[in-house]
Amino acid sequence: MRASLAGALAITAVVLIMLPPSPARADRIDGNWCYRERHMSIDGPTIITPGGTRMTGLYDRHGFQYTVPDGEADAGARVDMIQFDDQTIQVTTTGAGSRRTEIWNRCDLTT
Repeated sequence: MRASLAGALAITAVVLIMLPPSPARADRIDGNWCYRERHMSIDGPTIITPGGTRMTGLYDRHGFQYTVPDGEADAGARVDMIQFDDQTIQVTTTGAGSRRTEIWNRCDLTT
């Protein structure tokens, strides 16, 4: 009986090792993001918006939300971000009866 239990455990271990890994969740939304000529930076609850304003928003490890400040394009609109993977976020801007969704990519702003 012990030998068959040990054999069953060994087979189970081999099967688990051979299974493909589950998709990894993105680490976190923090970092620099670009879409065409626009960019923004997120660091915890702090964002530097595409218009250059440093402000705080609602931060979640894989999401972010803020209201576009006065003086920027789309002022007063709500921006919702959801991270798809380490390199991609979906940014949805809702305001003044319109809704726009864009796919932004992680980028290096030091170059």
